[in-house]
Amino acid sequence: MERITISLDADLAAEFDRLIAERGYRNRSEAVRDLLRAHLEQARQKRGEATHCVANLSYVYNHHERDLAERLTALQHGRHDLTVATLHAHLDHENCLESVILRGSTAAVRSFSDALVAERGVRHGQLNLIDVDVDSGREHRHDYTPAGRTHGHVHLKPKT
Repeated sequence: MERITISLDADLAAEFDRLIAERGYRNRSEAVRDLLRAHLEQARQKRGEATHCVANLSYVYNHHERDLAERLTALQHGRHDLTVATLHAHLDHENCLESVILRGSTAAVRSFSDALVAERGVRHGQLNLIDVDVDSGREHRHDYTPAGRTHGHVHLKPKT
């Protein structure tokens, strides 16, 4: 761990300390690390350097909307290579909240998310994207299946 020192004027430090308390950080260092990670992530995405990602797409929709649930499911099945899991929650008699965990190329995840949120009847769509390094230099083998067979996969490591 590298140590750095920064100077803040009193008003900025007080406002930062209020933010730290509101968010429940234990100290300033943890808060600064999170702020830096978020800013670096945003900069990588803006520069187009975020080539692979994991993401969470959350949205609300009215399940009474004509064929909407079926259209959303068809979209997810159409991109099963990106869709890892879906959580579905009933908010009231009409509205549902879904959260879809995605992984893949950043461009494909963004395109899929845009298409899903653009469906007529989907509201409050929000994509939270995290840039990852893909360790595909070698296939990872693990021997822990019930039948004792090995399987291969890639590791996705969040950047910073």
